[in-house]
Amino acid sequence: MPQLTEDEVRQALARVPYPGFSRDIVSFGMVRSIAVEGDRVLIGLLLTTPDASVAERVREAVVTAVSALPGAGTVEVQLQRQGPARLPAAGDAPSAAATTAPAGPRATNILGVASGKGGVGKSTVAVNLAASLARMGRRVGYLDADVHGPSAPLMFGLEGQKPFAGEDGRPSPIEAHGVRIMSMGFFVERENAVIWRGPIVGNFIRQLLLEVDWGELDDLVIDFPPGTGDAQLTISQTIKMTGALIVTTPNELALIDALKAIAMFRKVEIPVLGLVENMAWFECPHCQERTDIFGRGRVERASAEQAVPILGRIPIDPQVVAESDAGIPVVVARPDSAIARAYTAIAQATLAAASGGPPARPRGLGAFFDRFGKG
Repeated sequence: MPQLTEDEVRQALARVPYPGFSRDIVSFGMVRSIAVEGDRVLIGLLLTTPDASVAERVREAVVTAVSALPGAGTVEVQLQRQGPARLPAAGDAPSAAATTAPAGPRATNILGVASGKGGVGKSTVAVNLAASLARMGRRVGYLDADVHGPSAPLMFGLEGQKPFAGEDGRPSPIEAHGVRIMSMGFFVERENAVIWRGPIVGNFIRQLLLEVDWGELDDLVIDFPPGTGDAQLTISQTIKMTGALIVTTPNELALIDALKAIAMFRKVEIPVLGLVENMAWFECPHCQERTDIFGRGRVERASAEQAVPILGRIPIDPQVVAESDAGIPVVVARPDSAIARAYTAIAQATLAAASGGPPARPRGLGAFFDRFGKG
């Protein structure tokens, strides 16, 4: 009889739904470890529910699913239940974990996705960039830095989920589609508004960067809020970023703000890796006629004038809206589609641009911080 593999066990666990949900325990990030020793299978699960009956139902379902596999003998499930992480408060002193944690996430690349203007599909691009990198076999984190309008819980299918605190008190990201995710949206109810001033926003973002247990990452994708304000300055002063992608639509209004974003990143010494032209055109599903709804040619001119490459162009696809609302990135829902291939190409181009290393440091940064402050 062939030896049972960890991949086979993981596939079986991916068919085990979490009680009360249609999603499985693997996509929820609850499976923390799998070990196969002959016909003995050891599975580590991490649950945040305080309900012992729910935990037992999960354990029984796991044992049933794995025991049915050819070559499976004894199935042992280790359940670990931890309490939810609390929302960091303004004015909090650094925790004990923060004093021993590394100065920022341990990631080879820290990639910002920004737009300058809202409504151009920046978060959709950021989510699919992260999911594309994960599908390439990379260890990926995703920080939703839009404190006032977090979208990650919805777009990753994690609404209602809460981060848990590890033994050292540091919150851990929630995993979905191979991406480790952290967002303000995990700490507040969907209908509640976060009414914070700039210093409080900066404090919260610093804690998400420095105190979250991100683990070892190849890439951390940061979804910036629109504009060029507190969040952008806080992140640029807290960690060393590899570079930023600027998302824009082809119309002049969006490009004006995209150029402001480019200027802002250059002032804070973050390399601009390239432009992503979103909603570049619409193709009729019936006659395949292509229409440039927002015009054409402006992004190419901006690219030439700013000496910033275009990393990719994304068409309008109404189905992407439905998939995003369902919490499934298009690169996961339709990996062989033209739009998914476009996102994959953008991910590859981003890694190629990132591997080139940061440019020479521009002059005048000291004067910039003298004017706008360092903290």
